[in-house]
Amino acid sequence: MADNASRRPRITIVGAGGWTFPFVLIRDLLSFPALQKSEFALYDIDLAGSERTARSARELASHYDFGATFDVVAERRDALRDADFVVCTFAVGGQDAYHHDIFVPQEYGVDQIIGDTLGPGGVFLGLRTVAVLREMAREMHELCPDALLLQYANPMSINCWATNRLGLRTVGLCHSVQHTSEMLAHELEVPYDEVTYDCAGVNHTAWFTSFRHGDKDLVPVIYDTMVARHLAPDAPGGLMDDVYHGSNEKVRAELMRLTGYFHTESSHHASEYWAWFRTEPELAEQYLGHHRWFNPDIWEDHDTDDRNRAILREAKEDGLRPSEEYGAYIIDSVVSGERRIVYGNVPNDGGLITNLPADALVEVACVVDEQGVRPIRYGALPDACAALNHVQVNVQRLAVEAALTGDRRALHTAVALDPLTGAKLSLPAIREMVDKMLDAEAEWLPQFRTPAAHSLGR
Repeated sequence: MADNASRRPRITIVGAGGWTFPFVLIRDLLSFPALQKSEFALYDIDLAGSERTARSARELASHYDFGATFDVVAERRDALRDADFVVCTFAVGGQDAYHHDIFVPQEYGVDQIIGDTLGPGGVFLGLRTVAVLREMAREMHELCPDALLLQYANPMSINCWATNRLGLRTVGLCHSVQHTSEMLAHELEVPYDEVTYDCAGVNHTAWFTSFRHGDKDLVPVIYDTMVARHLAPDAPGGLMDDVYHGSNEKVRAELMRLTGYFHTESSHHASEYWAWFRTEPELAEQYLGHHRWFNPDIWEDHDTDDRNRAILREAKEDGLRPSEEYGAYIIDSVVSGERRIVYGNVPNDGGLITNLPADALVEVACVVDEQGVRPIRYGALPDACAALNHVQVNVQRLAVEAALTGDRRALHTAVALDPLTGAKLSLPAIREMVDKMLDAEAEWLPQFRTPAAHSLGR
């Protein structure tokens, strides 16, 4: 796109009425000169939410006298028409569906602390999201076939795996690589801007296989530091007030002691991916302290206007600068041609990670410029790291199959293969729980309304 400097980029945000993040993304995008005259199409089923985001965006653009426009669009097709970039930031079903993701499994003894990546909650969030992404894919092939889809919605791997199968140019974006690398530099007391690293794996469980300050590889220092700080008998525990700096990282330290390498998702979230940390209350207390269970306070009303005003005030007073989120950098690189390296979630085509399945969705370093996003071949992960990622890939593959086809047997198997679920429940109990979730979430799961023939005898 860099060759067509006179053309205004058209950026569509699907989920533009969400809490704060859509406006943060717009603030980031307007930080780049090449994007300050962009056309923004803001779509959400919550029209008032899109209007709220648009008000903040217009005030910011007006303050800096940018030529960007912000159109609130009532129909998704109209928002997608002629888009160059489509950014997904939505959660299908909102709090009503999420309630079932958390509390139905909890009735069966499966306690998730977030429930948006793996486990029953992550799988069902994926089913709901893919149902909408499938409709979007049809519309994008018709209305903006060359658009780049930037996927921010979780479960990242399931969603991106599905949209790639549906033929869309997709990159999944997360901030766990950035946040964890910053946290590790903080823990080791080395300047973050002097650190380099190699990281690869599956979203939320990508592994820092090297971490360098100058010529020194700090992976052994990370091991010694994190084990001593978080797993020694006298180590403080149970503090989760700051997830990235000074937090309890017992889970990740334990996984590093198992594999030799540190991974990208915080300990409280990672605890639900495996059967070693949450099967009994005593284990959860040991590893996570008083933040061991799902916190319903996250469902309290968010005053998005106040948050947007705070972001707006800071952007006016302190100037525009992008956050650590990769989305704006990618769009700017495609438009301006500036070459950057980001971490993205992409298909494992051509064996980017040679010891993960070829059809997997992997997180690796990518080059981005006017040619788009091009992943960099990583090679082989350490065997222990790859083995843990294989477990996650198996769940994701079956969840994608279920989401795209309505295959109930694939769905039952996906949930049964989740380590925490399998450690807590028998197969009959898993089937009962899954069917109860299907009934509770039926309004968001059109692909399951007619039982498929291969689901007989479930």
